[in-house]
Amino acid sequence: MNKKFSILLLCLFLCSAFISAQEKSSLQQRAEAEQAKGNPAGARSLYIKAFDDYAAKKQLESAVECGVKATAIYQKENAYKEAFEFLHTVDQAIGAEKDKATRAALRYEAAKGRMQLYMGLRKKDRVEDQLENMEKQAAQSGRDELVNDALYNRAIFHYSFGQSAQGDAVFKELAAKLTAQKEYDKVDNVYQTLIANGRRSDNAQLVAQAYTSYIAWKDSVGAIKRADEIGALKKQIADHEASIAEKDSALSTRWIIIIGLCILAAALAAVLILGAVILLRFVVITQKQKKTIRLANETNALKAKFISNISSQLEPTLRKLDGTLPEVKAMLSFSDHIQTLSDLENSEDEVLLEDTQILPFCEALVDEVRGLVKPGVTLTLNVPKMNANINREYVTHILKHLLANAAEYTPADGKIWLDFKKRSPHKYQFLVSNTGEAIPEEKREDVFKPFLEVHDLTKGDGLGLPICRQMAVRMKGDLYIDPEFVKGTRFALDLFA
Repeated sequence: MNKKFSILLLCLFLCSAFISAQEKSSLQQRAEAEQAKGNPAGARSLYIKAFDDYAAKKQLESAVECGVKATAIYQKENAYKEAFEFLHTVDQAIGAEKDKATRAALRYEAAKGRMQLYMGLRKKDRVEDQLENMEKQAAQSGRDELVNDALYNRAIFHYSFGQSAQGDAVFKELAAKLTAQKEYDKVDNVYQTLIANGRRSDNAQLVAQAYTSYIAWKDSVGAIKRADEIGALKKQIADHEASIAEKDSALSTRWIIIIGLCILAAALAAVLILGAVILLRFVVITQKQKKTIRLANETNALKAKFISNISSQLEPTLRKLDGTLPEVKAMLSFSDHIQTLSDLENSEDEVLLEDTQILPFCEALVDEVRGLVKPGVTLTLNVPKMNANINREYVTHILKHLLANAAEYTPADGKIWLDFKKRSPHKYQFLVSNTGEAIPEEKREDVFKPFLEVHDLTKGDGLGLPICRQMAVRMKGDLYIDPEFVKGTRFALDLFA
């Protein structure tokens, strides 16, 4: 009876406590086939070979499975000594497993094999020792199925040694745990196994107790299942209602979005129409402005040409007059200035630049105006030794005019400076400064505009600075009065390389 009971403990349980994740080898498949044919010796021999093969390949889970099956066959053959010795070999193989949790699960299987051997030998104390070891290894493995298996085997232990009350308590604990986990099929299988064990061992009391507990459990589980089904249906209904509500909300949102898009489309259409009207008006205005600008340019060109023609026609007559007279000299100079300004405004020729040594170039200009300054006036040159690309003709004209003006308007004991600075890699600047009377701010731009005032030509025609600025513009530069200089007047000529 005990042998049959031990074999049943090995073969029947919720599910195998440890199933190899590896694919079965041909040796293991042959061993299972021999065992199915009723050839235990052949099956045992093949299981041992499969164990050795798996262990050599470090497939320890499959190795332990085959080792425990070989031990069970040894027990069936009453070869307990060989069974215990082979389990010792299994323990040595388990020691090679590095993962702590996996090693604990493998040791659980080995301890379970020993527990079954001691059950067969009816050694109660040894069985209890192995059960405690099994519970310890199951906890260390972290595998709930092993914890459940240990509970089941402890219940069987109590029943087998006549401790029905302890067995019932452990069995109820296991059944309650599996029921709470809703693993009803496993609980049912445990009860069926327990009833079958009682029948096979002719233990009427065990059968009666197990059957009574089984019926009570079935009734309670039936109520639990119905409650679960009702709860599931309620949840399904609630989910469907939530889905319908969500779809209604989504549909409402879509309608709001559609209405909003329609309003937005209408607004965009209105904006586009308004934009088209504004654009059309802008095009019309632009065309008018272009026409006005073109006419103004044509008029300016005609004016310049007219003035140039007058100057050309007057010059021969003026040259027949007495050139020593101040009025005639002034008229000739005025005619030349008009012609120069007209040529600058109408010329489209590219201004040529040449590499120039700035220091000697500026020294020569300063030397030319030294005789024009008043007594005690200091003429200072602040120019570095460097080269720059400039148009010598235009720059000479501009600087000579600015220096001559400075000499004229700087009082005795005053100061005049000529500076040259490199402001950036592509920007040069000439500065002509003097301590004379400053030009009022409101007139600083007017001095560069031609024909703005009527002048006594014998005292100047007012075209000198307009010509200088036009030359600066032709060089793609600029000529202006520095607003930050307050101790007199400073003209700045900006040139770009």
